[in-house]
Amino acid sequence: MLNVKIYVTGTLKEQYYKDAIAEYKKRLSAYCKFEIIEYKEYKLPENPSEKQIEQALLAEGEKILADISPRAYKIAMCVEGKQLSSEEFAVKLDEIATSNGEVALIIGSSFGLSDALKRACDMRMSVSKMTLTHQMMRVWLVEIIYRCLSISHGGKYHK
Repeated sequence: MLNVKIYVTGTLKEQYYKDAIAEYKKRLSAYCKFEIIEYKEYKLPENPSEKQIEQALLAEGEKILADISPRAYKIAMCVEGKQLSSEEFAVKLDEIATSNGEVALIIGSSFGLSDALKRACDMRMSVSKMTLTHQMMRVWLVEIIYRCLSISHGGKYHK
């Protein structure tokens, strides 16, 4: 069974996002082992400099990378990443299940991910050229993982 972990900087605040995540987490239990690991966002001043942002992203990235299993296939969720259809991502998750057994999907803070973390990943993936809030991104990612695993298992969820 595929082990899916989402590593995310920041916490969910709104209950409706938490409820959506809980629903998809319940559904995912039929297809995979699923977990979300949250990290506190690095404290920055009101108007941080580029250097301060870079240092924060490096610190956040180091914490995340230290927690990811060496065998995990690492996917950085970032705007410059590749966009996949649901069917294409389903195939990718099937490949990862066979080759690695574990996938680590990484969502950064409001400033994104460090270049070092992106380089350490096996793939960069983008959901859209449009900007989503990080809380919405988390819900979207959990839904698409469910959709893709449903496709792989012949479920009727994807139409």
